[in-house]
Amino acid sequence: MRVRLETNPVVFTVSVVVIIAFLTAGIVATDALHGFFETVQEGIAESLDWYYILVVGCFLVFVIWLGASRFGRIRLGPPDSRPKYRYLTWFAMLFTAGMGIGLVFWSVAEPLSHLADPPMAQPGGVAARTEAMRFTFFHWGLHAWAVYIVVGLSLAYFAYRHDLPLSIRSALYPLLGKRIHGRIGDAVDTLAVFGTMFGIATSLAFGVLQVNAGLASLGILQQSTTVQVLLIAVITLAATFSLLSGLDKGMLRLSVTNLCISLALMTFVLFAGPTTDVLSSFVQQVGDYVQTLPQTTLWTDADAHSGWQASWTIFYWGWWISWAPFVGIFIARISRGRTIREFVFGVLLVPAALTFLWLAVFGNTAFSVDAATGGKLSDKVAQDPAIALFGLLDELPLAKAATVLATVLVALYFVTSSDSASLVIDLLTSGGNVDAPKIQRVFWSVLEGAVAAVLLLAGSGGLVALQTASITTALPFSVVMIVMCYGLVRALYADDRRLPLDRVTLSDPTHERVPECADPKNSPFRDEVQGAP
Repeated sequence: MRVRLETNPVVFTVSVVVIIAFLTAGIVATDALHGFFETVQEGIAESLDWYYILVVGCFLVFVIWLGASRFGRIRLGPPDSRPKYRYLTWFAMLFTAGMGIGLVFWSVAEPLSHLADPPMAQPGGVAARTEAMRFTFFHWGLHAWAVYIVVGLSLAYFAYRHDLPLSIRSALYPLLGKRIHGRIGDAVDTLAVFGTMFGIATSLAFGVLQVNAGLASLGILQQSTTVQVLLIAVITLAATFSLLSGLDKGMLRLSVTNLCISLALMTFVLFAGPTTDVLSSFVQQVGDYVQTLPQTTLWTDADAHSGWQASWTIFYWGWWISWAPFVGIFIARISRGRTIREFVFGVLLVPAALTFLWLAVFGNTAFSVDAATGGKLSDKVAQDPAIALFGLLDELPLAKAATVLATVLVALYFVTSSDSASLVIDLLTSGGNVDAPKIQRVFWSVLEGAVAAVLLLAGSGGLVALQTASITTALPFSVVMIVMCYGLVRALYADDRRLPLDRVTLSDPTHERVPECADPKNSPFRDEVQGAP
């Protein structure tokens, strides 16, 4: 039987060859590969920490300005288009793709890690607890979603208003024109594939460690590499079935299920733990986060040079940027018909608010349990972050039932993360074709699981090398994102005034604005896009 493929040959071939080559190097020369990327990442963190801090802060300011500006009324599609998904399902898919396994993995481990080693305060005290939650909110809050918005909004705008492919290269059209269909566009999309594949494979590997930890806590399976590889195989198979079900069935239903289970687990922990203390702390901690946001955003640790920021904040900023192609494309895929204002503030505020509540419930409960047990939970976190969540649940009533729920939740997040990543990589390697053969998505789903499994077999050094390689891609991609911002604003000015791009400047005040932007059929890009190879 002949298999029909619809791919961009350059992006697909280069991506597969480099991924397999990296995988081989991760097995054969694990330590050397780990050392190389660790050296590169340390050099970036030491020399360009100020750049990461500045650029991510600027992304947040940029998206807030864009959502509040007159461009906020523009729809991502024709003027009469409306969203396909209701708010609940849209938010569920946003949250699942944007945070997923990572938030479950770190919701207990990170606050306790900061409590033991805060950036400024003395370890273990009240000030350390305040700092721990402020920086945990900071790392998982508005800045992360602003990074995703820059990519997602740019792609949604050019895809749905100007009929360009749903691919990273399309956001560069205002500057490159037809050249996006050549080698430059191929290079940008290939870089996005690397960031997505390496990032998702790392998350899947760490996610399966947590699933294994949950099963071990229940006494079902011991923690071992063999068990973890088998778990990857089973969950990858489930992700493949979800892919074959399509976005509107598999991914949508799983996302809503994930959100419901997440809310159920969070509610249980809230009421099983010190409820009043958690809620009171949550309100105060959100206030502290908002009040100190400008200062925290621009803090570069320039005086102390403690290295704390490089280990945490710079790591996170690189991680979010490396994940931006994956999450951005997925958000764009599910957001056709929404206005720019609805997109910006919906993506920025609602998932962040749910994230803050989740972190406050698990983080503050962990503080109380740790204090009551004389630091027992902190010791578990220091030993193995994967067991932190289950260590917390063990100290609460109905521990077994809660552990089962948490294990199921991590497994489902595994499935939805693999599902959405496979969809995104297939879009990138097929030139933005949303109707490419499903066998291509299955191929990427299996390859993601294989990369994670092989590197688990190679040991922790392989996983860390993969994680570091993923974050290293953030530096060149951050430059691409800056170009995206400029190109999007330039295109919005042209769209707002119904002008071709070559006849507008960002400061040109001589043309009247129109009440609503033109239909995509009249896009200033359309003729060139139709004639593109």
